[in-house]
Amino acid sequence: MEHYLDLNHDSGVANYEIGNEFIRVQFKKRSKTYTYSYTSAGYQHVENMKQLAQYGDGLNAYINQHTRHLFAR
Repeated sequence: MEHYLDLNHDSGVANYEIGNEFIRVQFKKRSKTYTYSYTSAGYQHVENMKQLAQYGDGLNAYINQHTRHLFAR
């Protein structure tokens, strides 16, 4: 997993991993990793999350607003 940059130092995201059809996110307060896939969250949400993860800002807010419960189970 890669460390999430967190440009504004206000995110709950600690680390992430990008795959072809998914993104895995690990939060600071939880050791569990959440996988958001094309199947669970949809293509556009996953691609948006990948972009925010690589940019290093906005991923936590995006998850809270759009995909909070859409992780793969």
